[in-house]
Amino acid sequence: MYLMNKEINLKIRNFKQEDFVEIFGMMKEFYASPAVLCKASDEVLRRDIADCISTLPFVEGFVFEDDGILLGYSVVSKSYSTEAGGICVWIEDIFIKSQFRGLGIAKIFFDYIENLYKETAVRFRLEAEPSNSKAIGVYKRAGYEELLYTQLVKKL
Repeated sequence: MYLMNKEINLKIRNFKQEDFVEIFGMMKEFYASPAVLCKASDEVLRRDIADCISTLPFVEGFVFEDDGILLGYSVVSKSYSTEAGGICVWIEDIFIKSQFRGLGIAKIFFDYIENLYKETAVRFRLEAEPSNSKAIGVYKRAGYEELLYTQLVKKL
């Protein structure tokens, strides 16, 4: 893979406090896009980042980085699935800056996260807007398949 005429040296690491402003900007772009059903307030995005940096055991934030340049991010949460019989890892957000899409970063991240949780997770899940066919294609090529449930939510 090449990034601006150089080989990409992708590093995946957890969010750091010094990443806050750039991650916040990427989250604002992601949550303003047609890739999501619900827009998130600035307050929610700030709390998400803070929770990812904290010691909460349910959520982690990852950045995709090359030579100090942040290329994107992901937020991952964990839950339990009786149906699957164990820990379910949810890829809540996955965002790659437009100029870095198509380089295989998502596939590298999927391999990374599946390896990270290979001892504890029994299922990986993510959601996509039905109209986001490009992302759905990426997910399917990475081995994800449609799960035909209707999701229901109750806002508090």
